[in-house]
Amino acid sequence: MTVPTVVLEARDGVLVISIDRPEVLNAIDQPTAELLAHAFTRLDEDDRARVGVLHGGAKAFSTGADLRAVAAGQSPVVPGRGFGGLTERPPRKPLVAAIEGYALGGGLEMALACDLIVASRTTQLGLPEVTRGLIASAGGLLRLPTRLPHSVAMRMALTGERLTGEQAFDLHLVSELVEPGRAQEAAVALAARIAENAPLSVQASKRLVNAAVDGATDELLRLQAELQARLLVSWDVAEGIAAFKEKRPPRWEGR
Repeated sequence: MTVPTVVLEARDGVLVISIDRPEVLNAIDQPTAELLAHAFTRLDEDDRARVGVLHGGAKAFSTGADLRAVAAGQSPVVPGRGFGGLTERPPRKPLVAAIEGYALGGGLEMALACDLIVASRTTQLGLPEVTRGLIASAGGLLRLPTRLPHSVAMRMALTGERLTGEQAFDLHLVSELVEPGRAQEAAVALAARIAENAPLSVQASKRLVNAAVDGATDELLRLQAELQARLLVSWDVAEGIAAFKEKRPPRWEGR
């Protein structure tokens, strides 16, 4: 029997959605993306659930796409929903990310698609795609500049460097910083505070706040897809993936 890679737990108005693939640091394969999409649909459709919490494990929130699954023909992108069933169409209800350990690549992009982030001090957040000849193509490059100063967002985008949990908190990317092992607990407590408020008011408030910063998102998503499509057929992306597998520096040719 296949073991589910997404676990749901309902608590007093809060739906906790946990990614459970610790052996691959919660990298997202196609079945996991589809299960996550179903979980976010349940969050929106279940009247008992007013707020969601998206959680990984002790070592990683998610390290992005499962490259082995991608190489085998699987896609971690759910049509109409985006990477991990989340990044193109987040749920209507608030969603809080609870991060321990790594949130890299698509993992960080999923966290950025959430409304609030609670992270431990040992968290590491980054978009390393440029080190593989790619771009962060699940909205990370669009959302990061709305959450961070331009110079910080640009440096992360161009170097692939990571932020620690403490740095992210100081820069207001993370709304609550906790000691290791307490991210889920703190995120559920924050979600419960939100769930105490009028649900329609909360959803309307979320929609308006997002509209204030995401006015051109649809157009930007089209541009993102166009740029990524060009990169995927480049020589450099093949070289970046080969270098990663062979544990050597890539030899870029710009073609």
